[in-house]
Amino acid sequence: MTYMIISDIHGSEIALKRALDQYERLGCDGLIILGDILYHGPRNPLPEGHNPKGVAELLNQYSTEIIAVRGNCEAEVDQMVLDFPCMSDYVLILDNDYRIFATHGHIYNPNQLPKGFSEGIFLFGHTHLWELRIDKNRMICNPGSIALPKEGRLPTFAIYSSGKIVIYTLYGEVILEKSL
Repeated sequence: MTYMIISDIHGSEIALKRALDQYERLGCDGLIILGDILYHGPRNPLPEGHNPKGVAELLNQYSTEIIAVRGNCEAEVDQMVLDFPCMSDYVLILDNDYRIFATHGHIYNPNQLPKGFSEGIFLFGHTHLWELRIDKNRMICNPGSIALPKEGRLPTFAIYSSGKIVIYTLYGEVILEKSL
């Protein structure tokens, strides 16, 4: 399976539309969302095209293709408008020989890995900064934010397929790729 990995949408309908255009262009089979879907939070500015209702409507069209986790900005009311589960702190995905642990990053992160996670792929968001590296038998990936990237970076997402991850700008340019 080929998964698009996005994080920190923060209610930006414009950013989500751009990401979904890339999802279709790249022929993805599934969408992994690493939290902070609808709300921008008290520490963030309103993102361009802020429209949580529009974001929910767009994502609900892909509900059978989405695997999502709860971010630190999610609330129970968000689950009421989304047609896919989004309130778990993490999900474990098995893809052939690869174990993928997906979380937002505010509970588990590269400095606080889940117990027993000694190999596989660790996906997290929260920092709004893309990261992709190999650490022992683990690939660590943060796709960055599609809506509110930090440190002057471009909005980014990642694509996963068969143990390989590629970080892209939201405009389709490859930044970095690594394989386990």
